[in-house]
Amino acid sequence: MHLVFEDCVLDLDRRELLRASRIIATAPQVFDLLAYLAKCRERVVSRDELIEAVWSGRIVSESTLASHINAVRKAVGDNGEQQRVIRTIARKGFRFAADVREVKPSDEIGSSGSLSAASGQVPASMTALPAKPSIAVLPFVNLSGDREQDYLADGVVEDIIAALSQYRWLFVIARNSSFTYKGRAVDMKQVGRELGVRYVLEGSWRAAKNRVRITGQLIDAATGAHHWAGRFEGVLDDIFDLQDKIAESVVGAIVPQLERAEIERARDKPTESLDAYDYYLRGMAKSHFGTKECIDEALPLFHKAMEFDAGFASAYAMAAWCRCWQKVNGWLADRPHEIAEGIRLARRAVELGKGDAVALTRSGHALGHLAGDLPGGIALVDKALVLNPNLASAWFLGGFLRLWHGETDAAIEHLTRAMSLSPLDPELYRMQAGMAAAHLFLGRFDAASSWAEKAVRDLSSLLLAVAILAASNAHAGRIAEARSAMEKLRQLDPALRLADIGQWLPIHRPENLAILVDGLRIAGLPE
Repeated sequence: MHLVFEDCVLDLDRRELLRASRIIATAPQVFDLLAYLAKCRERVVSRDELIEAVWSGRIVSESTLASHINAVRKAVGDNGEQQRVIRTIARKGFRFAADVREVKPSDEIGSSGSLSAASGQVPASMTALPAKPSIAVLPFVNLSGDREQDYLADGVVEDIIAALSQYRWLFVIARNSSFTYKGRAVDMKQVGRELGVRYVLEGSWRAAKNRVRITGQLIDAATGAHHWAGRFEGVLDDIFDLQDKIAESVVGAIVPQLERAEIERARDKPTESLDAYDYYLRGMAKSHFGTKECIDEALPLFHKAMEFDAGFASAYAMAAWCRCWQKVNGWLADRPHEIAEGIRLARRAVELGKGDAVALTRSGHALGHLAGDLPGGIALVDKALVLNPNLASAWFLGGFLRLWHGETDAAIEHLTRAMSLSPLDPELYRMQAGMAAAHLFLGRFDAASSWAEKAVRDLSSLLLAVAILAASNAHAGRIAEARSAMEKLRQLDPALRLADIGQWLPIHRPENLAILVDGLRIAGLPE
């Protein structure tokens, strides 16, 4: 008999516990304790009953029982604060709180060895959640009253599945599996258990005359909580263009939500149960804040992820990118050594992640900055966009590389696309700083200062944005504002001089470098 709960499978016959498809080593009494609580899940089990069942009535101290309960919680990814699986009932005992489904091994797989959607039976190996985040996109409900429009709604869902599948860190259930729920009223928790996913995206389709409205909801399959809800409208004049735009909008909206939800999951885990992906997520959360303190904390987290998984390309790339961010903000303590380390990490990420869009994006941007290889960096980011055209970071970091290379109009197009794809992105201030620099190079000083102010509001220590604010105000004749921004710039990097600008930023076109240097000179930056 298999007992399935959360992302765990308890095999009572083999005495094995699987979590996220991995076997978790458990001491005999820890396994017995977990199994007994799971089998008695309908009621509270007293301490005396547990001792009798697991230790055969031998004398057991409170501390021994407590340590075994803690070991059970650790094994299933629970802890004493959350108590999602094992709940302590004051002065009464313990209760198994998670939803459990019993699966008989003999009933799991049919003669063909495949899942029978009609019977609802799911192999325990499929029910256990994969190690990385997982999602199923269910067929959208057609509320238009016209059954012939089903194929239009289905086309949108298929496009969303295809777009999500391009994120290597995300496990996406195939269309043939998720479409077995078409036309059925289902409970999201049931879908999560049957398909083995953490998240479910559901939606509806309404059409009137030539207009269509689509609503969507991203749901946590374990708890039923809503992570996101959105609505999109369009005209049916070009259905394929409409499907592309809706799929792009939905994916751009939910991917950051998925990443945030996964980051919260990693934060909630006790440190002793973290693995490579958890360390990576914690590092990503820190890197999004962008402050010196957060980057200093993010770097060792990415290195920890590499220790757990020596082939984790994205971890190498993010560590390299942290070195790039330190250079951009003047935070390098040992400049030659740390730049060389960043280049080494970026090149290793490229070797390991030839098919990983995130790794190619971050390492390509790092190489453009740290090694001065703008064409090579652009080529890597462009390859990332071929792999995943919906990756917002590839659009805005590719925009930066084009900006420094002198392709200012193309840079603005890339940055605009990134903000359109992910309007609530945690890295939005970086996109705004790029837009500020692009408008400065084009001589649009009012727009440049406006974009720079937005970036500084979100991250006051962003050296590039403060510099653009000073230079654009100076060129516009707003000397008081320029001097105020310069005072802030000198506080952030007292050693920065006009002669250093070319080494600070890899600006390829002399006229672009000149407009920045001249503006900073007017604002008061020393030679």
